[in-house]
Amino acid sequence: MAAKTPSRNLSVNQIIPTGDATAILPAGDHHSPVKVFGNEVIRNSFDDLCLQQAINCRQAPGVSEVILNPDAHCGYGAPIGCVLASPSHIYPGPVGFDIKCSMSLLQTNLSEDAVSDKRTRRELIQAISRRIPTGVGKGARHVPHGRPVTKQMGDSVMTCGATQRVLEEIGVPVHWARRCEDAFHTGHDDSMDSLRCRLEELQRNNCFPNYTTKIQQLGSYGGGNHFGECEIVDINDDSETQSIAATFGLQHRRVAFLSHCGSRGVGHRLAAGQFKALEKQFDEWGIPYPGGDKQLVHAPLGTKEADNYLDDMAMGANFATVNHLLINALVLEAFQEVIPGTEGELVYFISHNIARQERVNGVPTWVHRKGATRAFPAGHSALQDTPFKNTGHPILLPGNPQAGSSVMVGLPGAEASCYSVNHGAGRRLGRRRAIRELDQQQIDASFDAADILTNCRRYPKDEAPAAYKDFEQVLQSVESAGLAKQVARLHARFVIKDASAADD
Repeated sequence: MAAKTPSRNLSVNQIIPTGDATAILPAGDHHSPVKVFGNEVIRNSFDDLCLQQAINCRQAPGVSEVILNPDAHCGYGAPIGCVLASPSHIYPGPVGFDIKCSMSLLQTNLSEDAVSDKRTRRELIQAISRRIPTGVGKGARHVPHGRPVTKQMGDSVMTCGATQRVLEEIGVPVHWARRCEDAFHTGHDDSMDSLRCRLEELQRNNCFPNYTTKIQQLGSYGGGNHFGECEIVDINDDSETQSIAATFGLQHRRVAFLSHCGSRGVGHRLAAGQFKALEKQFDEWGIPYPGGDKQLVHAPLGTKEADNYLDDMAMGANFATVNHLLINALVLEAFQEVIPGTEGELVYFISHNIARQERVNGVPTWVHRKGATRAFPAGHSALQDTPFKNTGHPILLPGNPQAGSSVMVGLPGAEASCYSVNHGAGRRLGRRRAIRELDQQQIDASFDAADILTNCRRYPKDEAPAAYKDFEQVLQSVESAGLAKQVARLHARFVIKDASAADD
């Protein structure tokens, strides 16, 4: 469904600044305003549709809070880069089609000199590409050294997530599960049995076509804005930050690998089925869509419809989790093939398309993060049994290959944003506009000038750095608002993306 045009005239002039990087957007009578995080430059980047979608979300049934992050831009139903909180309803739209799209970071023991040679970097690109496919619908059968997945294994991944048995069987270090935001997800009743029953129901009713093909996408990047990047870690030089970086497992001026992907065709199939089922219910009951937008369908907690969505979301999230962990294991395997003796450990795996139950102002609430990243600071109760209880957990924010990416840590002020920050730079140009306006030769020349290699014969125009917002302004907004601070910067040496569209 295409994004709708605003139902009334909105503009950035309706945003009311409350600080250098904080503001509010009035949402009408009887609704508290949308909270906006972003400096003046960032606020001016929000288009009318993005603002209208935020207001539609705030006015939707059961919603208690909506936040716009600095990377916000229009999406389907809810803006990408927003947070929606509800103690009473679940919303598929503010999670999105790519359930648990996420970031992960692998730290190696290699010095930056190990990847200074272009020939070595090209060999690494080829070794990774022999193991991890890119492209829509691509899975293990498309690469010679991928991990084929049986139906039995696929069922286990979907219903169990990154448990010890699953990780051992698929060849992923078991202790990496400790470095996951959530290693596994359970069903609506907090059990794995409900997920097994739901998966059996979907398969029995033929609601999951091509299931055995889709689970073969485990260990793949996909297309669009998903990527793998070889990075050099640059840790900030103050002693407090260096101590946090040590807890994270970051190593200054050493090679790391950053990955961005999600639940692939599995998550998309589950989400699409849920949108269709809920739209049917709305039509049968004659319920109006919030803002007239079908992508804001929802279900009250405790209903069969809500339970089904929570189960499907959990299965998509489990697939995304194991997908990332397998990708990191395959990346490490590729580095070891090209540079024997390479060692690596997972720094963190963190999602930005998920709904999870947390406490907001003391009330159990479903916090929906769509293109938004969790930001729990030191001392947060949810981190009590993790390695990050005294520091806050790592926040992985991709910028673009030429501007770099960032590792941040949450601050107590993040409570104002439901303990959330942005998930990256955010789009400045839509894909069609970027393809129409940007110059291919200039894009490719800019990568050559920066000495950043890619697997692309031509770098996709719609993924060019110029298609994204100014990452420095985004980071400045997060820090000025007191939500998080930077621990390290990541500088790209090579990029792996799906270039199939660009190469057609």
